Amino acid sequence: MCEARCWRSSSLLWPVHSSLLRSAGGGSIRAGDTSRINKLIRKAGSVIGIKLDPFEAVVERTTLNRLLSIMDNPTHPLHLQLDRQRSSFSNRLLQLRCHKDPYRNTFLPTAITLYNKSPLAGRELSAP
Repeated sequence: MCEARCWRSSSLLWPVHSSLLRSAGGGSIRAGDTSRINKLIRKAGSVIGIKLDPFEAVVERTTLNRLLSIMDNPTHPLHLQLDRQRSSFSNRLLQLRCHKDPYRNTFLPTAITLYNKSPLAGRELSAP
């Protein structure tokens, strides 16, 4: 009996893993769902023989990369909005005003929080 490692190639499973996690988002996912996804990631990692990043790490990295690409692209529709959110004192991004809970779990508030926690928070926006 052949184990799953015999026929599954890590070069095939890695892009599937990363694309599934990137498409999952993560802003409004429940804790129970996150733990189930992490359990599947650990099982997939043991099948292919590679330690894979947990769900939260992939989602945070992807969200931060998306925000940075928006900030670096002056033609992006959200670039001006992010430019207005820049603090004049610290170059951090000011949080958007959200009056309803579901809006707090959307992309921009989540990405701004991650950005402000990262060491990149003091960098300048590119000029339009």
